[in-house]
Amino acid sequence: VQLQASGGGLVQAGGSLRLSCAPSTNTFTGYVVGWFRQAPGKEREFVAGLRWSGGNTYYPDSMKGRFTISGDGTKNTVYLQMNSLKPEDTGVYYCATRYRGFSSTIDTEERLYRYWGQGTLVTVSS
Repeated sequence: VQLQASGGGLVQAGGSLRLSCAPSTNTFTGYVVGWFRQAPGKEREFVAGLRWSGGNTYYPDSMKGRFTISGDGTKNTVYLQMNSLKPEDTGVYYCATRYRGFSSTIDTEERLYRYWGQGTLVTVSS
């Protein structure tokens, strides 16, 4: 599965961005899709996850409230809507996916994801 992430850019603090993630050939049916980010000098961290076939989502407590992950079946695309952005949200955002079949688990550890997109840079200016 090849993933294409897009939508990053430069935004002022308080602004919004919507990131997109789409597979090049497959569909996300049976897959879990996660968004991760890596700030300069920091480890990559989990931002949000979506179980495509059930539509359930998961956010770490630190990400709740400003980030929303969603899927559009007509476009076979997963989105990460980011609102009220802060300078500390700056980083490279990656989407990743793994097949989960009928499992309701949404993985949060990057080592559990098999397929990764190339990353899209988000820069939030103060």
